[in-house]
Amino acid sequence: MTSNELYSGDREFRPRLTLRRQLGALFGILSTIAIVVGLTTLAVLITDVVRDGWHVISWDFLTSYPSRRPEQAGILSALVGTTYILVLVAVIAFPLGVAAALYLEEFAPKNRLTALIEINISNLAAVPSIVYGLLGLGVFVRTFMLGRSLIAGALTLSLLVLPIIIVASREALRAIPPSIREAGLALGASPWQTVRHFVLPAAFPGILTGTILALARAIGETAPLITIGALTYVAFLPGSIFDPFTVLPIQIFNWVSRPQPAFHERAAGGIIVLLVVLLCFNAAAIFLRARLQRKIRF
Repeated sequence: MTSNELYSGDREFRPRLTLRRQLGALFGILSTIAIVVGLTTLAVLITDVVRDGWHVISWDFLTSYPSRRPEQAGILSALVGTTYILVLVAVIAFPLGVAAALYLEEFAPKNRLTALIEINISNLAAVPSIVYGLLGLGVFVRTFMLGRSLIAGALTLSLLVLPIIIVASREALRAIPPSIREAGLALGASPWQTVRHFVLPAAFPGILTGTILALARAIGETAPLITIGALTYVAFLPGSIFDPFTVLPIQIFNWVSRPQPAFHERAAGGIIVLLVVLLCFNAAAIFLRARLQRKIRF
């Protein structure tokens, strides 16, 4: 290629480079505007909720059962039910999701069946939650005769978050350098020993991050639990995993649907409690993740 041709190509490239820089700057401005609008909207909503519901937060509100009288209504049964559901979902979905991700990423053969399973898992992560509610109603409530129980709700929400945990865990495993696997195998470790002692501990902080996001979605879901028949008025605590239950999102939905303004204030107080529970749960998971990141150094 001659110098004249190179100079001609350079002259043609420069206007495009200017256009690209302009488009990049425009995209940055639009992204900043979108972030500001989103954060401002979130701040306004949280401020409105705190202003309406802060004065109802009290020990009686936290330790009282729901009531038809707003001044006596509390969230004890819903708070306990939410805690039970979160613990059960974590116990069920976390080991299953991590085990599935380990098999698909480290041990599964690369064939058409594996590719089909991976595509289905990715698609299931975007399925609307009401579909999982209908699945839980047909399988756990009616087929296995679990009724409107804690375990039925936990299994339904576990199905909801399982694809998210699998996808996030696979991404965390994929981020581990191949040299770590090769070093373990070179030292005589079996594939399972290499994954167990080297790959999985290194990927665990990322796996916990995906689990945090999955549980954050589960704690705010209402549609699947309403579909399987979770109660909106529960004036008792569940004694076992086979007892009826309610959760904070359902209790909040019940209060918001009532015409009395006092119940709306109770709903705002329930939203504050739900946010605090979510933040505490996430803080515990983030603390564990930070400790693991300090211990694991490669």
